[in-house]
Parts: sequence; C-alpha cells; structure tokens
Amino acid sequence: MRKRELKNIEWSLLIIAIILCIIGLVALFSATQETEYGDFKKQCIWLAVSLVIMLGVMLIDYDLLVKISPIFYGIFVILLIAVLFTPEINGATSWFDIGFFSFQPGEFAKVFVILFLALAITKIQERGRNEINRPTRLLILLAILGLPVLLIIKQPDYGTAAAFIVATALMLITAGIDKKYIIITTILVLISIPLLYNFILPEHAKQRIDIFLNPESDPRGAGYNIIQSKLAIGAGGLTGMGLLKGNQTQLGFLYPKTTDFIFAVIGEEMGFIVAGAVIILYVFLVTKCLYVAKTAKDEAGALIATGITGIFLFHIVENIGMVMGLLPITGVPLPFVSYGGSSLITNFICIGLLLNISSKRQKTIFVK
Repeated sequence: MRKRELKNIEWSLLIIAIILCIIGLVALFSATQETEYGDFKKQCIWLAVSLVIMLGVMLIDYDLLVKISPIFYGIFVILLIAVLFTPEINGATSWFDIGFFSFQPGEFAKVFVILFLALAITKIQERGRNEINRPTRLLILLAILGLPVLLIIKQPDYGTAAAFIVATALMLITAGIDKKYIIITTILVLISIPLLYNFILPEHAKQRIDIFLNPESDPRGAGYNIIQSKLAIGAGGLTGMGLLKGNQTQLGFLYPKTTDFIFAVIGEEMGFIVAGAVIILYVFLVTKCLYVAKTAKDEAGALIATGITGIFLFHIVENIGMVMGLLPITGVPLPFVSYGGSSLITNFICIGLLLNISSKRQKTIFVK
C-alpha cells in the first residue's frame, strides 16, 4: 500500500471499533466470571483473528473483491441451504457447529451480498444512470437479495434478514432509485404489517411482538428477559453498580447476557455514562461510514460503504432498542460488543472494506 493511500485511510473507524471491543471485553469479563471467563477468553482470540482478517481485506483492492463476489455469493447461498439441515440451536438452524467454532453463514453472507449488489448496480448503471429505475433491473437486484433473505427467514432469523433489507434499501437510495418506488414500498409495508401479523408470521414471532407491546402480560415467561433487561439498565444509574456487582447480571436473571443483552450489562455495571458513551461512539461510527461513502472514488465504493452503514445502523438501533424495550426482540448482536466469533469477524471485514475504500479516495477533490 502506497504512502498516499495510508494517509487517506479513515483510521478513526478502526479506533472506534477497537474502543467498542474493549468495552465489550470488559462487560464480557464481568458477565462470564461464573463460567471461568470462557466466552471472554474466546472473544479475545476472535478479536486477534478478526484484526488479521481485516488487514488482509484492507490490502486487497476492493475492485477485485467486487469482481469475484458472485463466486462467494454462490458459495454462501449453498451454505445457507446446507445449514437448514443442521440441528437446532436456540430454536434456529443458523450455525454449523465444528467443535471449537460455531460458524454462522448468515453473518458472513451480509458482506458478499453487499459486494454482489454493488457489482450488479454498477453494471446496470453502465447502460445509463436511470437504468436502475427500470422494473426489470430492480427485479434482478431484488432476486439477488431475495434468495439469501428467504433462506435466512427459513432458519428462522428475522433480525439478520431485516439487516439485509435495510442495507439494500440504502444502497438503492444511493444508486438513485426513483422516489416513487420508495413511496410505493413504504405504503406496501404499512399495508402488509397487519396481514403479516395475522396470516404469515409464526406464533413465536407474534409472541415477540405481543410481549414488546406488553411485557408485563407474561412476566415469568416470554416477557421475563426484557423486564430483567430494563431492571438492569435502570439499576445502573449514572455510574453503575460496579464490575462484578450487578444484581441482574451476576445473579443469573439476565439472559443471554453475553450476546443479545450485553448492553444491559454495560448499563447496570458501568452506568449511564459508559452506556451513553457507547451510543455516541456508534453515532461517530455511522457518520464516518457515510463519509467514506461520500468520498469514495467510484460508485462501487460508495455503494459498499452505504450497505455496510445499513448493516451497522440496523444492528445498533435494533439491539439497543430491544434491550431498552423500545423495539421487539430479534436476537441481533451489538456490533463489536456482543460475544460471537462470526459476528466479530464479519464486523471487522466490514471495517477492512471501509478502510480499503477510504484509502483509494482523492480527498482533495472534495475541498471547495
């Protein structure tokens, strides 16, 4: 990598990601003391592995990654089909259990769907900027999205599927999709919500929505986790109860505290100040992602950065929202903070892509 490219890199993205990882590791250390810090030790290993993979992604020209993305897209579609035949874990067939590592193809598929969509959109736009608004072209893009999304819903994993949809929506907006499609889609979504709830969603998904609306209706059953989460965050106050001292965290009331509800651990034991700082860091992260998209050297780079922004934004808003009782529980991890090898590696692959894109930009072009 040339000296000019190194100077162009948006290093603040990596700094923010590492700070979030450190906060996550501190929370994991406290949350795993009864299991002799097993998940904490594993997460330290995955962090080291993630940084090495990120470095590799950063050094490979993203144009090459875009060109070969159809191959990886095909591989992960096959993996998403194969994972449906694995034993259920927590009610879903989302993981390949290979002993020392549970591999979740849906996490990694996010990256390659974004890359493949970036390739498809740029190929369409080569025929004209307005080509993206032709119905046949949009159907091609929706087919690229739809196949992995349907397979992920089949697992079922609605949270990950929603992340794909949000990322694609932002990419299409960046590509210049006509406002009429946005308006029509919004109207169709609003109309379909009651239909989905009454006729399509399975009972466990309906239950999550019902519990979101009224968690006290089943305080010892389906509403238990969210009630304990809100109690934990409320008990933390301004400065927290102290590491290893949170009642909900240490007495086993909060579950799963290392993944879905790690933000509740932070709120209870580190307090509002640290929890608020985490949210501010995420705001900076999303802002920097958008800046990379804005200053990318080409359309493909802008589309990839926007898609990654969508992935991060959905996970951040959904996880923190569900932990605070503001959104239904979907089981999506908090980026860089929640425990999980697949999630952490995927997040750092995204950071590697963003650093890669930022290294190729010509920042002086945007100075007035």
